[in-house]
Amino acid sequence: MTLPFLPGNSPNKQLGKERFHKSQHFEYYNQFPMLAGSEKPGIGGEPLVGQTIKPKYSVYPKGQGSELPSWIAFDKQALCFEAFFQEAVPEAQDETYRIRRCKIYFYLEDDTIQVVEPEYKNSGIPQGTPFGQRIHDTRPTDNFYHVYHFNINQQMVLYSRTFTVTNCDSFTQNFLSKLGVRLNNPASVPDDPYSKHREEIEKSMKPLRPYERCDTLKQFLDHDRDVLRFNCLWDDTENVFGDQRELLLHYYLADDTIEILEVISPNSGRDTVPKFLRRGKLPKHSAQMKLPGQITDRTVLNVFAPTSQKKRYMLDSLKTGAVHDEFYKDCDLTLGSEVNVWGRRVIVTDCDNFTKDYYRSKYSIEDFPPVVYKAPPAPKPPRVMPPYTGFGSEEDSLCSCQGLLPKPPQKDFHKFMENDRSGQSNYTLCVLMVTTDPVDRDRVFIIYFYLCDDSICVFEQPQKNSGVLGGKFLKRGRVKKPGQELFKIELSEYYKAQDLYVGATLCLGGNHFQVLDADECTFNYMEQHAEEFPKANVGNILSKLRSIPEEKQSEIRRFLTLSDPSNTGFISYESFRGLLTGLGCGLSEHEVLVLGRNFSERKQPEADVGLMLAVAQDFLKKKHFVEFPDMDRAFTYRDQHKSGRLSTKETRTICKAFHLPLPEKLLGGLLSKFAEGDEIDYHAFLAGINWVEHLAPPVMPEDALKVREQSGRRTYKTRAAESVCVCVLFG
Repeated sequence: MTLPFLPGNSPNKQLGKERFHKSQHFEYYNQFPMLAGSEKPGIGGEPLVGQTIKPKYSVYPKGQGSELPSWIAFDKQALCFEAFFQEAVPEAQDETYRIRRCKIYFYLEDDTIQVVEPEYKNSGIPQGTPFGQRIHDTRPTDNFYHVYHFNINQQMVLYSRTFTVTNCDSFTQNFLSKLGVRLNNPASVPDDPYSKHREEIEKSMKPLRPYERCDTLKQFLDHDRDVLRFNCLWDDTENVFGDQRELLLHYYLADDTIEILEVISPNSGRDTVPKFLRRGKLPKHSAQMKLPGQITDRTVLNVFAPTSQKKRYMLDSLKTGAVHDEFYKDCDLTLGSEVNVWGRRVIVTDCDNFTKDYYRSKYSIEDFPPVVYKAPPAPKPPRVMPPYTGFGSEEDSLCSCQGLLPKPPQKDFHKFMENDRSGQSNYTLCVLMVTTDPVDRDRVFIIYFYLCDDSICVFEQPQKNSGVLGGKFLKRGRVKKPGQELFKIELSEYYKAQDLYVGATLCLGGNHFQVLDADECTFNYMEQHAEEFPKANVGNILSKLRSIPEEKQSEIRRFLTLSDPSNTGFISYESFRGLLTGLGCGLSEHEVLVLGRNFSERKQPEADVGLMLAVAQDFLKKKHFVEFPDMDRAFTYRDQHKSGRLSTKETRTICKAFHLPLPEKLLGGLLSKFAEGDEIDYHAFLAGINWVEHLAPPVMPEDALKVREQSGRRTYKTRAAESVCVCVLFG
């Protein structure tokens, strides 16, 4: 049942349509309107009544979701066919037709066809690309050739030439198979009679001077400067006054040539010659050198030599007089093999690492056992040095026995440059003299140990009303360890850096000293180089602690519980030291200090704000700085919110702008004291440093030095005031 043709019942075809463009069907030619676009659609691209629009291209690729244009889907894709066509030759005597081979390329993006004919030398025919465009089908359909018109073993007419398609490539075969085209079997190309005739003529022609090319450029470029090195032996003991002679064989991989050098030992009585065998190819089966001209690549034939004409020659293409000789290659040179060097029997005994890598990569040889041909050399008798003479140092006495011209002993220059220039040139140790004299018992000394040359220098601190002058006690030099014989053959042992640690006893100049303490730099250096100083190695110390017997574990836990009633995990250093000393695990005083330094809570002492302000006013008063009102106006101008506070960065910037004559470290310390978070109360800061209105009491020089040290660096305690974390050590 159909609906009546009434308003509201007929469907609107224009509903939802957005394109209403018109196609140009008429154009003016010589001022006359003519129909130019008969195949163009109507309004909006819809065909007219009775109009059939032919497709522009043969294949329309369709992707998932949306269609793709052919110039994107088939970009740089072409079908390749092999074909031939027959061309008649009416006016030639030797041929009546030609078979011309070509390739047909079909470009899928626009259905254009290109025919390419390969060029042949001396053909006399214009070859190359005769045409490349879209071609009309010769059938009445009047359409262009598309992809479905192509198949193997069929004929196609392209511009009045009949081409027979014989084969196609793999891409074309796969593409047509996916389109559903059933391909025919490949066809054969008939022989061209004239081309076959020319090939027979060329084969029968032989040049009088044939040119043979031996291309060795690739071998030269691949192996230039690559030389195999072998150690060889020539046993000449069979002859009179003959002996075993060592040789070096060099095999050049660039041109397969061999060079042999002779190893002449000192005082052997032989003259030094440049080479045993000059570089060249070495034949395998030759015992005598060939005469010049006896070995040639080609044979020269005398064609005729009349007296009235000049002599003429030609090369022998059959090589009747050529001498074939076999030369040594790299595959013939193996360890233990024999090489015939013009009648001399040379044995390959060993090779270098490069040669081993070459044979390992090319011939997969892994074992390279050397040939042992001589007994190992006898050991040299020991050189017994005379004992120390007493003149100069022991090194000077030893150098006087090593040569006719005595030379000064050489110093360890590498050790000197490494330790002297790195800023760690010496140790600083505080020691006390070990003696029963009550006067010497209270004397305090400082030992400097120089790492660059292991020398020691001792100074004594002056004390008031002690009756002993301070200053240099022992000049710089290396110090021998006590208990050694003076006149002996071996060199004496001197004190080293590992012998100096807290708790050690040293004998310097006949006096015994006990090391009490060291400075922070010495402790840091020993801990940074713990592999050289076992006393500062935390790993070794912890291993000693882990060797404590099980019966002492309960006593240690009970002691820790009593020493730490608040259960904070920290105890005082003195309790910690007494605990480690009573364990009996063999820890020295230095090792106890190292443990305390590694597991201690280090606090920085608080600086006195009033003293810092007094020192700052003293600096400003000496520099006559009175620009405090200007600084107040600058602070107020920068304070846009009128809060009386500015950031630390802005406050420092204003101080630098007015060239406030305070040391950088002192200024930073004052700003940190007046800072609350990231803001500073600049009114309080100006009032504190204003010596004109708020003058502080005068300061002493030692107070100024103390403030500068506290603001310049952090100080750590290393003695009884430290608290040590023992939960890490003993659980």
